[in-house]
Amino acid sequence: MGASIDFLQYLDDKMELGDVDLREYSPLVLAYIGDDVYDLIIRTMLVKKSNIQVQKLHRKASAIVKAPAQAELIKKIYPLLTEEEEHVYKRGRNAKSYTKAKNASTVDYRKATGLEALIGYLYLKKDVKRIIDLIHAGLYGDGQKSAEDNK
Repeated sequence: MGASIDFLQYLDDKMELGDVDLREYSPLVLAYIGDDVYDLIIRTMLVKKSNIQVQKLHRKASAIVKAPAQAELIKKIYPLLTEEEEHVYKRGRNAKSYTKAKNASTVDYRKATGLEALIGYLYLKKDVKRIIDLIHAGLYGDGQKSAEDNK
């Protein structure tokens, strides 16, 4: 096996990206990157759990990443969010988007956008562990405490 690296730090260093002030990002930009991070985590989880046909993997992933499923996930993890995370989620949820997801209500779409903004925020903050912990709690209901409770 290859040596483990800090992916995000290596990406920053190699591509000369530098630090960012996350407060300057619009919630829709955070949701833009958060959508792909969430998708990558779900797809990675599915691929590593079962080596099945791509078509079946896609169907399973789509069921988890669609807006109604994300709205359900945020409902489960909302009590676990720190004050800072809750603020980022609400900014994403309340952002004025000019698009609407297919096959999703406006309420579910806004909640999903909030979740994606939160994931994007945590990703750019380089807190991948927190993202995975929250997704795990939402998918498996493990009763995880918030980050503030763990301090």
